[in-house]
Amino acid sequence: MQVDPEHRSRNVQDRRGSARGGVDAGFASLVLRFASRFGWKGTVAGVVFLGGVWLVSSLTSSPGRPEDLAYVGTVLDDLQEFWGRTLPNYPEAQLVVFRDSTPTKCGFGSAATGPFYCPLDGLVYLDLSFFDELARLSGDGGDFAAAYVLAHEIGHHVQHLRGRLPKDKGPNGGAVRVELQADCYAGVWAHDALARGRLDPGDPEEALEAASAIGDDRLQRQSTGHVAPESFTHGTAEQRSRWLRKGMTSGNYADCDTFATREL
Repeated sequence: MQVDPEHRSRNVQDRRGSARGGVDAGFASLVLRFASRFGWKGTVAGVVFLGGVWLVSSLTSSPGRPEDLAYVGTVLDDLQEFWGRTLPNYPEAQLVVFRDSTPTKCGFGSAATGPFYCPLDGLVYLDLSFFDELARLSGDGGDFAAAYVLAHEIGHHVQHLRGRLPKDKGPNGGAVRVELQADCYAGVWAHDALARGRLDPGDPEEALEAASAIGDDRLQRQSTGHVAPESFTHGTAEQRSRWLRKGMTSGNYADCDTFATREL
């Protein structure tokens, strides 16, 4: 996806230069206990239900690159433009870029939480170092993998607007359906961006590989050597790539109703 290196979005709040203190001990402890239980420490983890909010987790931190801000701003603005055309009276989401830690209305956010959407303030939170871990997991440095992740988080914003976030919170139930629907929404945007000539050759394949790389089964097998389906929160590699592809193929968000199908 082509990016103007000087682009700055009005919907991006850059908190990387702010002194926000250390990670809240209670919050960090909860994330670490979750990661320990499911064996995902050091990788992109699952979804933690904290204070009524689904938090997409990763346990890694490294400095973000300045050029990433132009990229995420470009992707964010394209996403907002698409959903503004698609949903009546769509209220734009804001993206908060931070380093290490930052306060949110959904609890204390840190690099350990990775990208997440907070419906209490309508903000997406992102430590740019997450993209380094995503590239490592997917085995590809392609930038559109990062665009897919941001599109997934904006998908949660769309779910919140449509009243779909609070469904059954049990693992392998509502959690998986919430995440797969957000993947499908990301694909719907990619379908539109491709039709408008915004994508580079290979971009869709980069997103599909990233979705597969962060499937619950692949992450668990990499970290523990075995798979525990009862603990899935995002869906398998096959499910994540399939629902993303479904959105890319259909281009219609109405086809992303993961809550209406028996088999995911």
